[in-house]
Amino acid sequence: MLRTLNAQHTLWEAILPEMCLGMPAELEAVDRLLDDPAFFEPFRAYFHAALGRPSLPIETYLRLMFLKYRYRLGFEPLCREVADSISWQRFCRIPLGVAVPHPTTLMKITTRCGASAIDGLNEALLAKATGAKVLKTNKLRADTTVVPANVAYPTDSGLLAKGVAKMAKAIKSLQAKGMASRPHLVRSRSVQPQPGQNRRTDRRQIGRSASPSTQKILNDRAESLHPHQSKKIPNLAVNPNRPFSGASI
Repeated sequence: MLRTLNAQHTLWEAILPEMCLGMPAELEAVDRLLDDPAFFEPFRAYFHAALGRPSLPIETYLRLMFLKYRYRLGFEPLCREVADSISWQRFCRIPLGVAVPHPTTLMKITTRCGASAIDGLNEALLAKATGAKVLKTNKLRADTTVVPANVAYPTDSGLLAKGVAKMAKAIKSLQAKGMASRPHLVRSRSVQPQPGQNRRTDRRQIGRSASPSTQKILNDRAESLHPHQSKKIPNLAVNPNRPFSGASI
C-alpha cells in the first residue's frame, strides 16, 4: 500500500529548542520543492492504493535519495548519517525518536520502481522549473570535453583498397543473384601484328616515318649545338628515340 506523507509527530519536537530544529538554506529550498504532490505520481503504478503492507512514505524516500546523490553516499552510510543528524531527520520528515529506514528498504523501493520512476520525476521537475520560468527550454547549452586522438588521414593506397573491396563485394552480391557471371576477355580490339611483321619494330623505321617538318626541327636543333658535340649526335630525324650522351635537346 502506498503512503505518500508521514503525519506522525513526537513530543521531542515540542521540547527541543528552536535552534536545534533548523535546517541549512539548501535543504529548506529542496524541502519546499519536494512538497509538490506531482513527485508522488510516478510511484503510484508500483503500489496498491489500499491493499498490502504500508510502504515507506514517498516524501521520506525522495529526501533520502536527494541526500544520497547530493553527498555521494551509499545506502548504509546514508542511514547512519541521517540517524546522527537532527537536521537531516527533519528534512527527511522522520519524527524524532523514530528509527531511520533500513538500507534494504531503500534498496527494494529503488529496484522495484526502476528507471521509469526516475524518468517521471525528471519530467515533473522539468515541468515545475519551466512553469516557474527557472528553465527556458527553447535553448540548449552542452558542456563537452575535447580529448586529443590520433587522426588517420586517407591515403591513395587505402582509398584504392577500399574501392576494390567494395567492388568485389558488389560483384559477389550480383553473382549470388545469378548475375555477373565469369567475364570473358574480348581480344577483337587488341593490336595484332600483320603477316610477316615482327612485334619489335625497328626504330629506324619509326624515324623514317616522321613528318618533314619534324625532321627539319630536329636537324636544326642538332646544328645549333657545340661543334664537338654535334659530331657525336646521329641523325635525329632517322632515329629520334635513340639515346645519346653529351647533349640535351
